[in-house]
Amino acid sequence: MVFVYIAEGFEEIEAITPVDVLRRGGLKVETVSVEKELQVIGAHGIPIVCDRTLAESEMIRADALILPGGMPGALGLLHSTVLLDRIRRENAKGTLICAICAAPMVLAGAGILEGRKAVIYPGMEAEIKDAVPCSDRVCVDENLITSLGPATAMPFALEILKALTDAHTREEIKEGMLFHD
Repeated sequence: MVFVYIAEGFEEIEAITPVDVLRRGGLKVETVSVEKELQVIGAHGIPIVCDRTLAESEMIRADALILPGGMPGALGLLHSTVLLDRIRRENAKGTLICAICAAPMVLAGAGILEGRKAVIYPGMEAEIKDAVPCSDRVCVDENLITSLGPATAMPFALEILKALTDAHTREEIKEGMLFHD
């Protein structure tokens, strides 16, 4: 199962694009609310009804964790001790962990970025000061994938798809969506 964690004020394109792309690739993906309710409102006022709560997702094996950015959404993720603990546990197992825009600061908050290549939304580099700077729009370092922000949501999602399936599936979905990078 792939989990996309959603907090109040999330960046909509960064949350929905990976869900859409990965489901097109045949993967099981669920959205997880870190709030008390299943419905969460995005940074631009778009509501999403998540598939389950954080507590409900805890006992389900994860193939990947995805953290969209947005403000204050990324802060909501950062302040979830339950999510931070899960990130640490999953990282120790080598589970794919992905964060875009401001959300790489959550990975730093979990203490998993030291000495690892990562990117974050421009101007927020101090939030991931222990990471090794990366000049790519989508940065891959073993089980970590990070990306810059809203405009990189599609290449971010396609890189996650490739990591969870293969390059052929990535190309097939990319071409079917008429995306050219």
